[in-house]
This record gives sequence, structure tokens and C-alpha cells, in this order.
Amino acid sequence: MNLHSLHHIAIIAGDYARSKAFYTDVLGLTVVREVYREERQSYKLDLALQGQYIIELFSFPDPPPRPSRPEAQGLRHLAFAVIDIAQSVNALQAKGVFTEPIRVDPYTGQRFTFFQDPDGLPLELYEIAKPRSDEKA
Repeated sequence: MNLHSLHHIAIIAGDYARSKAFYTDVLGLTVVREVYREERQSYKLDLALQGQYIIELFSFPDPPPRPSRPEAQGLRHLAFAVIDIAQSVNALQAKGVFTEPIRVDPYTGQRFTFFQDPDGLPLELYEIAKPRSDEKA
């Protein structure tokens, strides 16, 4: 097997309009394409981050809830890399998004925090080292 990279993450929204607004207006992802699939009574919204296709946001009639407690079995969370975690937390809080206190990973020394999307899915901000002036951001 020769895996190349992660292609996308698929999310099923409980309230499509609310989740679309969260991922585009709050997190700033850009819409690549949005289609309504009549046969499935379902929207599919393709979203990009910094020009890279990253999330498929779906709607389905009456999707069952999924447990999303931090220690529930399955995918634990989706993490976004940020350069300045304090600025990113302030931007989320200014838009009414609750974030946990910023913590420091005892093994890497990097700062991180968690927040939730409108359906309670766990999301993380993970601060990465600032690029040097001679590197691309």
C-alpha cells in the first residue's frame, strides 16, 4: 500500500444550514461546490482550507445522533493547525464559540484547545511553530 495523503473528512450535519454557517462563517472554510442530491434528499457541500479540499459536509433526513464524548470509541476529534492559538481562540469566542482553556502537551510542548461544532463534534486547535521569515506560511 502506498498512501499519499489524507484526502477529506466527511461530516453529517444535524442541521445543515447551521453547520454550513459554522464551517464557512466561523471557521472560514471556503465552498468548493454545493449540490443537492434529490434522490437522497441530501446536500453535499465540499469545503477547502487554504485552497486544499478538506471536508465534505452532508445533510440527510433525520440522521441518528452519534456519541461524541472524548473517550467514545471511534474518531476522537478533528484538529486544525494554527500559528497563534490565542488569536484563534479570541476569534472563535468573538463569534460565540466556547473553547476549553488552552493546554500544553507535556510531550511536545505545543499549545492546544478543544471546541465543538454545532452538532457537538469535537474539534481541536493545535498551535504549530511560526514559520521563519525565509519560509512560506
